[in-house]
Amino acid sequence: MARVTVKVHPRAKRTALTGRLGDAYKLDLAAPPVDGKANEECVRFFAALSGVPRSSVRIVKGLTGRMKVVEVDGVTQGELEHHIFSNYA
Repeated sequence: MARVTVKVHPRAKRTALTGRLGDAYKLDLAAPPVDGKANEECVRFFAALSGVPRSSVRIVKGLTGRMKVVEVDGVTQGELEHHIFSNYA
């Protein structure tokens, strides 16, 4: 199981990692922060990034805020960081 902290920016043009903010990554989300759509997009993004099913990804902190902690089952912390670096770089 791996965890990553992100600061989300909803209503962006596309969903992508766009930078760093201290220990957190900046994540642009193409979904609006209405009816949980931004959270769903965040989970979808990390599932696709990590190659795991959406059921293996959950937001464990920050469901209603911009700072979120996302937990991914089925990958190690090193594997998740490798996927993030490959996507971001």
